[in-house]
Order: sequence, then C-alpha cells, then structure tokens
Amino acid sequence: MGSKYTKRYSDEYKRDAIELVRSSGRTVTEVARELGVSSESLRGWVKKARAAQDTGSGPVAERPTPQQQPQCGSGQVQPGWVGNDSGL
Repeated sequence: MGSKYTKRYSDEYKRDAIELVRSSGRTVTEVARELGVSSESLRGWVKKARAAQDTGSGPVAERPTPQQQPQCGSGQVQPGWVGNDSGL
C-alpha cells in the first residue's frame, strides 16, 4: 500500500530527469539526489524509458512522422532509418 505522502511527477519532469541521467554521465543516484527524488523512482523511470525505446513503443509525439524522417539528397531514406513506411 502506497504512502499518503507519495509525490507525483509530471511526464515532462520525468522526461527531463531521464535526459539529465543520459546526458550528464552521472549516476542515477547522483542525479536523484540533486533533484530531490528517490533513486528508486528515477531508476524506474530510466528503465521504463529504455524499455519503451527498445520496443519502439515510446510516446507517439516523440517519434518522427514520415515527413520528418531523415532523407538524403535523392529522397531516399537514409540507411539505419527504422520507421513506418505506410505514410501515416
């Protein structure tokens, strides 16, 4: 049973915290301490984000649309692009 004092964090705050862990080169514990969140919470957010990225099930807003997919001068999709070619 959760504590009645459990803090709730916005998705934007979680994304920013995850990005700080990924880009800073610091440990989850260090970043969590700096932000004032539990290291267990931040570690869970990072793990969940990594799993979503690995399965391609991240938020739709963060995935490029077909119009945003990287292209080279010939209009061909660049090698390594893994995207939906259905045009949706």
